[in-house]
Amino acid sequence: MNPSGSTKLLCLLGTPVGHSISPLMHNTSFDELGLDYTYMAFDIDKDKLSEAVNGLRAFGCVGFNLTMPLKNAIIPYLDEMSQGAQLAQSVNTCVFRDNKLIGYTTDGYGFMTAMTDVGISYKNSTITILGAGGAAKSIIVQAALDGVNKINIFKNKNATFNECVEFADQVTKATECDVFVYDMNDMGLLEFCLKESDILINATSVGMGDDDSSIVPKEFLYKDLIVTDVIYHPEMTRLLKDAAEIGCETMNGKYMLLYQGAEAFKIWTGKEMPIEKIKPLFN
Repeated sequence: MNPSGSTKLLCLLGTPVGHSISPLMHNTSFDELGLDYTYMAFDIDKDKLSEAVNGLRAFGCVGFNLTMPLKNAIIPYLDEMSQGAQLAQSVNTCVFRDNKLIGYTTDGYGFMTAMTDVGISYKNSTITILGAGGAAKSIIVQAALDGVNKINIFKNKNATFNECVEFADQVTKATECDVFVYDMNDMGLLEFCLKESDILINATSVGMGDDDSSIVPKEFLYKDLIVTDVIYHPEMTRLLKDAAEIGCETMNGKYMLLYQGAEAFKIWTGKEMPIEKIKPLFN
């Protein structure tokens, strides 16, 4: 459908965004359902976020998605947050409603739904997750709510480490899942935690694009470990290549993107995304 004078705008904010499949996913959905919306991607860093939000509000944008590095940076500009977003302190979907900017997180829902879709069972499991950024925290919250027994978080021991420990304590208290935080550079502890884990999730940007590196040494992996990555560009990161060579079941982030997008689509339009029509775009 061609944009008209009444077309409603939705968009993606973050950097980089040139590789994003979100515009194709949402615009195809709008065409399929005959909705007068359009979705664009804007390369915006933290220093331009305030201007971007004010501009989108001024010309009546319906809402927007956020990708790295804006999922936490958007919080000061919000009027309200969903319960999941508050617990994760991460937002990837915003909607302008009743003169308020409301933030949601759909990343965790997207990732857990993606695992179910490809046949990965995670209830009562132990998960090790690399990273504690916006997407990671959203996944951790959803996994804990969905019945995962234990989550080991590995993150860099920097200025936000203690904040992450507090986050883990809050999730543990709010759910029946035990959540722990460890130093990403402690390779001995990482190897130990992987041995007790059913699923490994890379929720960092390591391995994205032309980066052919992995946080996890190949020798730490073993055949019965399910290895997943939030990255979908490239389809096979170094971590997933190493895992596949060992015989691990693997999953990249493409269906996470699909299902988090479907949830955002519903928040914005009140309609269900035509999943079966959109799925072939990810193959």
